[in-house]
Amino acid sequence: MIIVTGATGQLGRQIVERLSTRVSADRIGVSVRDPQKAQSFADQGVRVRQGSFTDAVSLAHSFEGASQVLIVSVDKLGDEAVRQHRAAIDGAVAAGARRILYTSHMGASASSYFQPCRDHAATEEALRAAGVPFTSLRNGFYAASAVRFLGHGLESGQVVLPADGPVSWTTHADLAEAAAAVLADEGRFDGPTPPLTASQALTFDDIADIATDVTGRTIARATVPGDQFREQLVGRGVPAEAADQLLGMFAASRAGEFAAVDPTLADLIGREPITVDAMLRELSSV
Repeated sequence: MIIVTGATGQLGRQIVERLSTRVSADRIGVSVRDPQKAQSFADQGVRVRQGSFTDAVSLAHSFEGASQVLIVSVDKLGDEAVRQHRAAIDGAVAAGARRILYTSHMGASASSYFQPCRDHAATEEALRAAGVPFTSLRNGFYAASAVRFLGHGLESGQVVLPADGPVSWTTHADLAEAAAAVLADEGRFDGPTPPLTASQALTFDDIADIATDVTGRTIARATVPGDQFREQLVGRGVPAEAADQLLGMFAASRAGEFAAVDPTLADLIGREPITVDAMLRELSSV
């Protein structure tokens, strides 16, 4: 049985939906904190069990009978993130899984400027130490984050952000399709995959130009110093830790950590990945 964790989240849900088009529902199980939120999967014949990365007993139950376990990374940072991922890895090993998969990041590195990428690197080390074959899905940066950064700039006509570098913005939908393809073809990748990215790396100057073309209104890109940006975020109620994380993302992009493009994602999903242009056009038509 293929077990997917975090199946009620934005990525996990789409992975299960796409996996169910490749394998029968009775071969899929989901491990979720709140089974009621996964009722639609249960109705389709998917096995739904409660599981939490902070509760080893629940993981033993939700991972029971696993041939593969896909660990969808948590929305925590630092030691807590790595601790929860290690607990999930231990649970998959104890359940006898033949392979453990993990949703990592294209920029995973112990020396990254971006905290989540350091967490992904630490988790990959835990996977290597687990003694079970593993696949680390080196996902491109979520394109949904680019849309959030655009924010009210689409209305105000000005996108104000720190200096950035090119990023291979990649949609949840494409990454979910790729994960499903890898799960359905067990062992296709051993260890970290190549970067699973869209075909372009774009700066926010590029994205502002695209938004201008899509909306027919001028969207200007303005650069603000990092400390001023952080102050603005904290002033709007963003926790200091989260503000620092965002600044780290811009620093990492300037260092080229997210600039790689690779054809592997297109090969996995059988088409060109969705572009930022196409995504913004779809959003503007809603």
